[in-house]
Amino acid sequence: MMTEQWLDRVQLLGSDRWQQVQLTNGKVTAIGTDLIPPDGSEVLDFGGDYLSLGGVDLQINGALGIPFPWLKTTEPLPKIGRYLWQEGIDAYAPTIVTAPLAEIHTALRVIHEYVPNAQEPEAKILGVHLEGPFLNPQKRGAHPQSHLQPLSLERVQTVLGEFSDTVQILTLAPELDTNGEALPYVRQLGITVSLGHSLATVEEAQAAFDAGATMITHAFNAMPPLHHRQPGLLAAALTDQRVWCGVIGDGVHVHPQMLKVLWQCAGDRLFLVSDALAPLGLGDGVYPWDQRHIEVKNGTARLEDGTLCGTTVPLLAMVGRLVDWGVCDFEAALTLATLNPRRAIGLTTALLGQPVTHLLRWRSPHHYERLASELHPPLLSHD
Repeated sequence: MMTEQWLDRVQLLGSDRWQQVQLTNGKVTAIGTDLIPPDGSEVLDFGGDYLSLGGVDLQINGALGIPFPWLKTTEPLPKIGRYLWQEGIDAYAPTIVTAPLAEIHTALRVIHEYVPNAQEPEAKILGVHLEGPFLNPQKRGAHPQSHLQPLSLERVQTVLGEFSDTVQILTLAPELDTNGEALPYVRQLGITVSLGHSLATVEEAQAAFDAGATMITHAFNAMPPLHHRQPGLLAAALTDQRVWCGVIGDGVHVHPQMLKVLWQCAGDRLFLVSDALAPLGLGDGVYPWDQRHIEVKNGTARLEDGTLCGTTVPLLAMVGRLVDWGVCDFEAALTLATLNPRRAIGLTTALLGQPVTHLLRWRSPHHYERLASELHPPLLSHD
């Protein structure tokens, strides 16, 4: 039996007119400015609210007390997936930071083996973001130096092992690739190369982009700042139209004024990441992290020595923060959390054909909900 519902006066990203949206059996089947629902149809008036896809988080280290780098079984993954879905996240790249090789392989195996329950909506795992271990020791941040590795073809093959198809993104410092073999090899595997935790010169960065790197990891963090005589990695990325720039939009990792600089330099190539740590969803406090502890205050995580190491600010909460700080308007901020992460790794951004479970209704920059929760009866297609 076919079930049909309509949305009226819908604001979509990139459109200057309200739209009508047709939903058939829990999927978007038509979008237009002059669609007329049949008599007797159920119509939900959006009143000019925005309709968007859910967020995509390409850098998230854990949630609900569970760190991805130290996964031992698949048991925690459904809980995390459901939590992120409830928070408006459609998909994510669980991030494995620098750790002993055996622990990296265990976490990769667990994520590789995970099969979600199709009967319950949860955020989709896109593939792992492997942040390290090929990082510059002088820009390692919270990554333990004892587990960093030199960047070579052989070391990359060893770290990826049999799990190269499980890795979506690899963050590395390009200046460590002294013979130029590692980066092209990673690209041949279909893995997105992101540059970060790096002291690369502008020439080294440009060479890496020419070799296939298409992204930088948490812009401004773990790299030299912009300098008028030593432009470096960040300047190379901001002026290269091929390069996507991830940024942590919590206002602590990057000051709002510098977020505005990023937006004005690379807005259409900028995307938000949470860089959230395992305490995401648990609140402030002291939590274990590898053999150390982190303290979370007001959503900002630091090691015991004060080193900034992540957030517990949800990705979509950053949308409202950017608007409040005057970094950009709401439509632009929403794009940075929903469309641009998809574009950065080649995912579709089309609404047509999407299940309603992937759609959010935004009543304000700080207030959103899953569209599926508003429909009566709820249409919960999980395709």
